[in-house]
Amino acid sequence: MKLFLKGERCHTEKCAIEKRNFPPGQHGKDRKPKIVGYGLQLREKQKARRYYGLLEGQFRNLFEKAAGQKGITGENLLGALEKRLDNVVYRMGFGTSRRQARQLVRHGHLLVNGHKVNIPSFQVRPNDVLEVREKSKNNPTILAARDATAHAPSPNWLELDRDNLKGRVIAQPKREELVQIQLNEQLIVELYSK
Repeated sequence: MKLFLKGERCHTEKCAIEKRNFPPGQHGKDRKPKIVGYGLQLREKQKARRYYGLLEGQFRNLFEKAAGQKGITGENLLGALEKRLDNVVYRMGFGTSRRQARQLVRHGHLLVNGHKVNIPSFQVRPNDVLEVREKSKNNPTILAARDATAHAPSPNWLELDRDNLKGRVIAQPKREELVQIQLNEQLIVELYSK
């Protein structure tokens, strides 16, 4: 499944999934293993981990926090994943991939409510204002990412000013708004509930 981990490359014919969508080896094309039960749950969790670029411990901790909150655990988990600072920077279009957005955060190019934040797992809240630091507004990587993602619409839960490299979190992300993510969060909840 195409997870768009490589940024712009996934939108061209150079994408690895487009070129060779089968396992490596002599019998890669012929062998299609049947996956059921635990395998489906594990694959869904791994897909979510790779999509958001998290380690196992980070993902498990997010799940534990989501399970402790009121409401549906799967939706709480997806909401917590979407509210990570590196993901919000990616959704705003300041990075072409989540890895690039994570690096921008790590290198201190962003301000949250006027304070420098360099922790990618920082959870944004409604009414938080995110902006690129004044020194970094001429950064060619950020400008190239902004131009490359100019055609993509921003999510409904974000308010974006692309010209000034600013954005604001309007509300909590809802599951209905996350249609581009093909995840079955119920399988992840079932896996961790064993």
